[in-house]
Parts: sequence; C-alpha cells; structure tokens
Amino acid sequence: MHALAILRHAALATLLVVTAAVWPVAGQGAIRSEPGDPSDKKPRALEGVTYAQRLGDQVPADLAFVDETGKSVRLGDYFGRRPIVLALAYYECPMLCTQVLSGMTAGLKGLKFSAGQEFEVVVVSIDPGEGPGLAAAKKATYVAHYDRENTAGAWHFLTGHKADIDRLAQTVGFSYSYDETIDQYAHAAGLSILTPDGRIARYLFGIDFAPRDLRLAIVEAADRKIGSPVDSVLLYCYHYDPATGKYGLMAMRIVRTAGVLFVLAMVAGWVVLRRRERRGLYGVPPVGVPPGASHKA
Repeated sequence: MHALAILRHAALATLLVVTAAVWPVAGQGAIRSEPGDPSDKKPRALEGVTYAQRLGDQVPADLAFVDETGKSVRLGDYFGRRPIVLALAYYECPMLCTQVLSGMTAGLKGLKFSAGQEFEVVVVSIDPGEGPGLAAAKKATYVAHYDRENTAGAWHFLTGHKADIDRLAQTVGFSYSYDETIDQYAHAAGLSILTPDGRIARYLFGIDFAPRDLRLAIVEAADRKIGSPVDSVLLYCYHYDPATGKYGLMAMRIVRTAGVLFVLAMVAGWVVLRRRERRGLYGVPPVGVPPGASHKA
C-alpha cells in the first residue's frame, strides 16, 4: 500500500478513536451534574468564588500573621519600602496555587528588577491550618527557582488565623470557599500589586505573568499610581475528585479544550495528507524536480 495511503488510514482511525474517546470524557461533567444543570455551570463550591478588582483600596496594616521562621509579623511590616507582589494561595494546594506561584516566580525572574531592591514578594496562605513549616518549604522552593543572590529576605511566606486571612482576602477582592468533603479550597488565580503604602494598584490574573506586565505594574505601584480595571478570564482551583465522581470547572474546561485541539490537529493532518496525495495522483512533481523528469532513484 502507498505510504500516504497508510498514513491516511492511520490518521482517520486515530481521529475516530480520539473523537470517540474525548467527547464522552468531556461530557462527564454534564452527566454527573445535578439534573437540568448546564455542563459549564460552576460546581456548588465555586459559587461566589471570584477575584474582584478593588483598585485603590487600602490593605489593613494591622493584620497579624506568622512568617516562615515562626516570627509574628504584621502585614504593615512590609509597607513603606517598595511595591509588594501579593499572592493568596495555600501551600498544600494540589493544583492551581503551584501554577500561580511558579508563573509569578518565572515572570519576576525575567525582570532586571530584583526582589529586595525594586519590590517585595508576600505570599499568604488562605488555610488557617497551615503553619511555618509548610511556608518555609514553599519559600525554599521558589527562592531557589528565582535563583538570585541576596534576595531571600524579600520573599515572605505567611500563615495566620482565619479572621486575619478573611479580612485580607475581602480587602483585595479574593473570595474563596472551603469544601470539607474533599478538604480543598476553591479559589481564583491571580496576583495583587500593592503600592509601598499598601494600596491596591493593579491586578494580574491567571497563571502566566509576562515580565513586561509585572514590570509595568511594579513601576506604576512604585509611583503610587492606581491602574485601571483589566479584563479577566478567571481560572479556578477545583478539580476532579474520584470520591465524588465529579470534575471541577477548571479540569472540565482543560479536558474539553485539549480534546478539541487534538481533534483539530488531526483534521489538519488529514487535510495535508490529502493534498500531498492529490499532488502525486495528478502528476505534480516534487519541489526541485523539473516537469517531465522522473524523481525516482
């Protein structure tokens, strides 16, 4: 059989298999959701979970936390010197928090600016059950990834009591919820950039933070300028749980998107194969071979 024909049949077979496999998986959210619910409706745990933009609001300086060394601190201890890149997460998060912190670190690493000179990094756990040990481990990971000498002192990983966590989250517009059935927090992904005096200057949403966006946000915050609201497509941390048999919103969207992209890629491959085969059938010579000349060895 002609090589192109073999590839054509293989591509078609793969396309059919992938299509058959992807759509049932992508539909599981609808099948397992409550009757009458659309497949893209937020799980109950995500109701009310958002990241509202409260530009210009003052973050309370008196909020009490514990840093990664076990030392009691106030959030205001980090005010007054330089802009703050603020991330709310939790250290045992199985999914999105790691992506947010990794994206933040990669973006900051791409700057000529350095932590401790042009900005400070403050990460606050939203889980009151976490303590300095987890915070220290997380700090070590991301400081190592940042990989700049004499900057560890500008990275602060905090834990605290629920009242202070909630007050901070409410101030920056970070609404989250706790699902006790799977022991996870549902929350959105993003960063808040604060002015040196602790006012909210800008928001960056998602898990991938371009160095140029971080630089602009830090420069504006350093000048105590308050940015404008930005369009946001929120990613949520809430994933498939085998105990309940349900997909979370983020996981469902990833599964569907990946399936659609794979199918489109297979269709594109099929089109390319068909065009190449037709060129051969109608005597169109390969590139570089004069018309009428044989291209066979």
